[in-house]
Amino acid sequence: MPFLTGWSASAAGRSSRPTGDPHAGDDYTPDTALVNHYDATARMGLHQDKDERSPAPVVSLSIGDTCRFRFGNPVTRSQPYQDLDLASGDLFVFGGPARLAYHGVPKVYPGTAPAGCGLESGRINITLRVTGLDG
Repeated sequence: MPFLTGWSASAAGRSSRPTGDPHAGDDYTPDTALVNHYDATARMGLHQDKDERSPAPVVSLSIGDTCRFRFGNPVTRSQPYQDLDLASGDLFVFGGPARLAYHGVPKVYPGTAPAGCGLESGRINITLRVTGLDG
């Protein structure tokens, strides 16, 4: 998949080093990208990303309007969870014990996309993943 070579795979690998180990993301090679567009009224309910065979981290890039991102726990859709705002250019990585945490987008903040980001309105989220599938 040409999109996942070069800068995107390299950035995803560098961003998956939360342990402080400078080599933690060296072998991170995403083989798929999921792209979601959110308009001003879009929402995404709490869900787990569990279709992949690989336990490798999920790397998520936000472009455009800021959103409220709800990051929960791997056991249930209910609390405890933490809400945080993801702005254009933010990377969010979840792996290890948090890899299967429930997460979602309860709100998009219209009109918050920075000039020059390529979107006049709305939000794009690009999620890089390692599927663990052959071929």
